[in-house]
Amino acid sequence: MDRRLRGLVDACHPLPTLAVTAVVALLSVAAGRDLGGAAAMALATLAGQLSVGWCNDAYDADRDRRAGRTEKPVVRGDVTAGLLWRAAVVALVLTVPLSVLAAGPWGGAAHIVAVLSAWAYDLRLKTTAISWLPYAVSFGLVPSFVFLGLEPPAAPPPWLTAAAALLGASAHLANALPDIESDTAVDAGGVVARIGQVRSGRLALVGLCLAVALLAVGTSLPAWAAAALLVVLVAGAVVVGVRGRGLFRFVMAVAVLAVVLLLVAARTAA
Repeated sequence: MDRRLRGLVDACHPLPTLAVTAVVALLSVAAGRDLGGAAAMALATLAGQLSVGWCNDAYDADRDRRAGRTEKPVVRGDVTAGLLWRAAVVALVLTVPLSVLAAGPWGGAAHIVAVLSAWAYDLRLKTTAISWLPYAVSFGLVPSFVFLGLEPPAAPPPWLTAAAALLGASAHLANALPDIESDTAVDAGGVVARIGQVRSGRLALVGLCLAVALLAVGTSLPAWAAAALLVVLVAGAVVVGVRGRGLFRFVMAVAVLAVVLLLVAARTAA
């Protein structure tokens, strides 16, 4: 593979980009869209995620060099920061018409605001105490992107929006845990660097459990199943929190569960 192409792929943060794109596509299908409509939603989401990923690595290029992060494509010399900036801007510009075409003016506007919120994180808020806020805003707008683009447009239920926002904030906390030392070394840490690894992990876990609770209550799960699920989650959280081990893995497991419930909830709310 050409070095520049490999660099562009690596710099877009491919796993999170594909994960978010897939989740939005699946949510769209769960909400009642056909495959063509879901594909249009996926394309708009992909453009937005590419713009955010490239913007992130372009902006952090000097910081990554100081931190010695040789896994980064700019540090490896595969791409230049200038190329990433140009790619990010092109992807951002494409996001606007693709979003409107996929979800109409209101759903498209929700996605555009979500992407701009992510850019605000990349360019300013990621090193502040409110680094969690853009994640909450961007994820919280995903149900609006999906539901306001339906025919006829329908506002998502508040519990679904709240659960998505909690999922986003918790995802930020969990995602920043592995990089806390390198980020702190170059003064790039956000809220996670300020409150520490253990507290961040526990907050992420609490946020995810609350998201799961909202989704369990909002879906058609039988009362006994929802209650049993919450008991297991709380018990696991207590055990992991007290022992202080396996926290990150448990957070990731709960996050996967929350995404599954989010898909079920979209079908219930449609």
